[in-house]
Amino acid sequence: MDRLKRPYVLLFLTLAPLFWAGNYVLGEYVVEEMPPLAMTFIRWLIAIVLLIPLAQIIEKPDWKSVLKAWKLLTLMALLGIIGYNFLLYEALRHTTPVNASLVNSISPILIVILSTFLLKEKLTKWNLSGLVVSLSGVLLVLTNGDLQNLLQVQFNAGDVIMLMAVICWSIYSILGRRMTDIPPIAATTVSVVIGLVMILPIILYQGLPASLSTAGMAGIVYMGLFPSVGAFVFWNVSLRYIDASKVGIFLYLIPVFTAIISVLQGKPISLIQAAGGILVFIGVYLNSRK
Repeated sequence: MDRLKRPYVLLFLTLAPLFWAGNYVLGEYVVEEMPPLAMTFIRWLIAIVLLIPLAQIIEKPDWKSVLKAWKLLTLMALLGIIGYNFLLYEALRHTTPVNASLVNSISPILIVILSTFLLKEKLTKWNLSGLVVSLSGVLLVLTNGDLQNLLQVQFNAGDVIMLMAVICWSIYSILGRRMTDIPPIAATTVSVVIGLVMILPIILYQGLPASLSTAGMAGIVYMGLFPSVGAFVFWNVSLRYIDASKVGIFLYLIPVFTAIISVLQGKPISLIQAAGGILVFIGVYLNSRK
């Protein structure tokens, strides 16, 4: 990656977790007003309205060439567009955001393992040290400094569902790293269209909610714009320039940004949690060193 592109890619990898953190916070509320599959369908329906013109204006892709990779794009749609989002929202119906975040912390480690064996990516001492430091910071944020709380966590069906979501996302990231011959926004766009077509028969059978509260409407619009368009495009663009094993660690920024959003909502945060957030940023920095 040349020096000009590197700052932009690192910025993208910071903004994507920020947008997903908002998805965690708002998803907990919106899931009370509509089923997970309906949430997944509506957010991507909003997203596709922006993705198509964005792909055409920025990348000007040869859509026929993009569609030739329909098998891989269909698999990515199943894993990243439908699977991860549906399972995440379903998990939030049965478990706490803290438990979901704990399970989600497995994702960067799983991405490292898969990228090492499947993509033959080499890990440096900086990658490993950054991973360990960031994981330590995440645990401080989630446990408020009392790591014994991990022994008291009661896992349930929602946590198993969240684990399935993590597996979907990890494989999705590996596939995204391998797809280097298709423009990233165009690939995301086609995956979303395929995902919407897959979900549509179930939506037609189940129907959509007749009305939403103001908060629910704001939440679903946010999901359609930022976590769907912004985060997915930024993530897939970054995978073209940085190894998947290095990209995965940026997912540790999600609980940190979630904590920051909670502070902005007036919720308290301890010094230990703040220190944990700083550790995550230090780990991400170490991982980003050449």
